[in-house]
Amino acid sequence: MKKIVLAAAMTSAVFAVPAAAAPGDTASANGTANARIVAPIAITHDSGSALDFGTMTAGTGGTVVVTPAGAGSKTGDVILIAGSTNAADSFTVTGEANRGFAIVVTGGSVTSGTNSMTFTTSLASNSGNLGAGGSTQFSVGGTLTVGSGQAAGSYTGSYGATVTYN
Repeated sequence: MKKIVLAAAMTSAVFAVPAAAAPGDTASANGTANARIVAPIAITHDSGSALDFGTMTAGTGGTVVVTPAGAGSKTGDVILIAGSTNAADSFTVTGEANRGFAIVVTGGSVTSGTNSMTFTTSLASNSGNLGAGGSTQFSVGGTLTVGSGQAAGSYTGSYGATVTYN
């Protein structure tokens, strides 16, 4: 009986040897990691620029439309006063050269005292590219809703513009 136990112990020792690593059974290599920091994207409102719906009379109401190219027109009973000018707004975007970006603009309202009118904004394109110089401009047009009998006054307001790298 002692021989059987001893033989079993020797057998298990024989099976344990192949589990140890022998030369040539493993290999390793190093991987590569990369990171790149790009210039942050920035937007500035161009000095002296404004989305200008012009000077008008309200009549029974309507809209004034200014295209992103700056052309103005009206609908309904609104009358644009002779010599009135319409203008699109303008922004400059800077950042990483040749990188694309998305543009989002919000609508807003203009007020004069307690009186207000709402407007929506429009873009020629909702994306752009910074080009080789890392800078570009874009323009914003819009549509102003003029109420029937809208009160006379000088109306001002604002809206948001956001740019994000693609």
